[in-house]
Amino acid sequence: MGIAWPAFSQTAFDEKLKHLYRYSVPVIKVEDLQRKLIECEKIILLDIRTADEFNVSHIPSALFVEYNSFSAKGLDTLDHEAQIVIYCSVGYRSERIGEKLIEAGFANVRNLYGGIFEWVNKGYPILNAAGAPTLRVHTYNRNWSQWLLKGVKVY
Repeated sequence: MGIAWPAFSQTAFDEKLKHLYRYSVPVIKVEDLQRKLIECEKIILLDIRTADEFNVSHIPSALFVEYNSFSAKGLDTLDHEAQIVIYCSVGYRSERIGEKLIEAGFANVRNLYGGIFEWVNKGYPILNAAGAPTLRVHTYNRNWSQWLLKGVKVY
């Protein structure tokens, strides 16, 4: 017998995101990011959640950049023309950071549509702080956890 997931659908999640996003930063779908990563395209992947969230799990090759203390000046050594994909739990916080990156002159910034939740919901791999595969995802809080349909929810 399989796990009974909540009755939330992709359509409901998309509706939630439509109301959260300003669409001020172009989005990239998780399938497109996964394809680019498999094809070894040079992508700078930035996880802008908290350290606790990142340490529970993150997308492979992601670099940790703290949301609460973010400064684009700290990323001055990055190529301003490089492909940069940013993500958080669902994409709201990463969109705010994406706005700051664009304002700082980064030309090719994309927000991962649906964030790490969408990544996990689509079945793509995540790693824990030790770099080992995991199913655990920090869901920010209990309310937001409703949008994570796969994986093990951690608050």
